[in-house]
Amino acid sequence: MEDVIEISDSEREETSSTSEMEVDLQEVPDAEQIVPKDAATIAEEKKKLGNDQYKAQNYQNALKLYSDAISLCPDSAAYYGNRAACYMMLLNYNSALNDARHAIRLDPNFEKAYVRVAKCCLALGDIIGTEQAVKTVTELEPQSTALSTEQQSAQKLRQLETTIQSNYDGQAYRNVVYYLDSALKIAPACLRYRLLKAECLAYLGRCDEALDIAVGVMKLDSTSADAIYVRGLCLYYTDNLDKGILHFERALQLDPDHHKSKQMRNKCKQLKEMKENGNMLFKSGRYREAHVIYTDALKIDEHNKDINSKLLYNRALVNTRISALREAVADCNRVLELNAQYLKALLLRARCHNDLEKYEEAVADYETALQLEKTPEIKRLLRDAKFALKKSKRKDYYKILGIARNANEDEIKKAYRKKALVHHPDRHAGSSLEVRQDEEIKFKEVGEAYAILSDARKKARYDSGQDIEEQEQADFDPDQMFRSFFQFSGGRNSSFNFEY
Repeated sequence: MEDVIEISDSEREETSSTSEMEVDLQEVPDAEQIVPKDAATIAEEKKKLGNDQYKAQNYQNALKLYSDAISLCPDSAAYYGNRAACYMMLLNYNSALNDARHAIRLDPNFEKAYVRVAKCCLALGDIIGTEQAVKTVTELEPQSTALSTEQQSAQKLRQLETTIQSNYDGQAYRNVVYYLDSALKIAPACLRYRLLKAECLAYLGRCDEALDIAVGVMKLDSTSADAIYVRGLCLYYTDNLDKGILHFERALQLDPDHHKSKQMRNKCKQLKEMKENGNMLFKSGRYREAHVIYTDALKIDEHNKDINSKLLYNRALVNTRISALREAVADCNRVLELNAQYLKALLLRARCHNDLEKYEEAVADYETALQLEKTPEIKRLLRDAKFALKKSKRKDYYKILGIARNANEDEIKKAYRKKALVHHPDRHAGSSLEVRQDEEIKFKEVGEAYAILSDARKKARYDSGQDIEEQEQADFDPDQMFRSFFQFSGGRNSSFNFEY
C-alpha cells in the first residue's frame, strides 16, 4: 500500500503559484529575446548587413557595419577582407591594403586577401608588392586566373617606368607627362607618379596644373617633402623667389637628404642675388657691368621662362643705353618668343625699330601693342610711327645732297653745286648708256632736292611731313635749275667744259 502524501495548505498555495508561472513562460513567443547574444553572433549579423549595403553600393554604410563587426570580433580575417573591399570601392587604397595585409596575418591562406593586396599595390604603383602577391596566389592556387590582368598591368607599368626615367634624364618633359598619364591609368593612386607629372608640368611652364596636383597631394599628406618641393618649384617658375626658397627649406626640414630641394634652393638664391645686383648696376648707370650680370643670370636656368623674359628685357634696356639697338631688338625678340603678351618688350622693340629707321616693323609692333592695351599713349606712338613710315617712303632730299637736316642756306647751296657738277650729263657723255641713264636720274634728284630745300615754304612743308604737290614736281626742269643756279652765282660759270 502506497503512502499517501498529504499536501499542506501552504504547499498547496506554492504549487498553485508555480503552475501560474509555467503558464506565463508558455505565453512568451521567442525565448531568444531575453537570452543575451554572444559577440560573434552580433558581429556576423553586422557583417551580413554590411554585405547588403555593399551590394546596394552604399559603401560608407557598409564600411561602418564592417568596422562594428571587427570591433566585436577583431580576430576575423573575413571581416578585414570585407572592409578592404569596401575601402577599395571608396578608392582608399592605403586603408584597403592595411586591412588586406592584416587579414593575411590572421589567415596566411586567405587567397582573396592576397588578391586585394595585389590590386591595391598596383593602384598605388607598387610593382614589387603586386608581383609578390601574384606569386603567393599562384602558390596557393596554381590554376587561379584571378590576377592575370594585374600581372600584365604590372609588367606594362615596369616598362613605362623605364621609358619615363629615360625621358626624364633627357629632359624630354613633355614625353614624361605623356607616359605618366598612361601609368596613372594603371596606378591612379600613385602619389609618386602624380608628383613627378607635376614637376614636369612646372618645367613646361604649366604651373597652375602642377600646383593643383601638389596641393591635392598635400591634402592627403601634409608632410610630403616631394609635394612641398613641387609647390616651391611652381613659385620659383612664376618669379616668386622668396616664397620658393621658403618651400625648399621646408622640404629639407622634412627630408634633409632631399637633393632636388637643395639644388633649387641654391639656384633660387643665386638668381635672386644676380637679378638684384643687375638692377642696382643699371640704376646707377653702370650699364656694361649690368649687361654682364644679366647675361650670366640667363645661363642659370633655361627653363625659367618668366624670370628669363625679365632678364632679357632688362638686358635689352641696357643695350639701348649703350647704343646697341640691334642687340636690343634681338633680346626683345627672345622675350616675345617666351611671352607674346610682354607689352614692355613689344614697345621697346618698336622704339628700337623706329630709331633704326625700320618704320614698317615699328608700325606693326605698335599695332600689336594697341591690341594688348588700348591707351592714349600707344595710340599716339602708333600715329607717330605711321607718320615716320610715310615720310620714309618719300625721297630723302637731305641724304641726296649729303647734308644734315639742320643745314643752313649756304650749306644747301654748296652741296647742290658739288652734287650737280658730279652728276651733270655732260660730264658722262662718253660713258656707257647704263651709266648715262643712272647719272641723269641722280642729276634730276639733286635738282629736286635743291628746289625743295632752297624754298623756305616747301622746305617747311617737307620737314613737317606734308606731301609736295605733284604739279610743282611735274613743272620742275633740272637743266633749267642748273643754268639758273650758275648764272646767279656770278655769271662766270654760265657754261662749263668737263674734263673726262
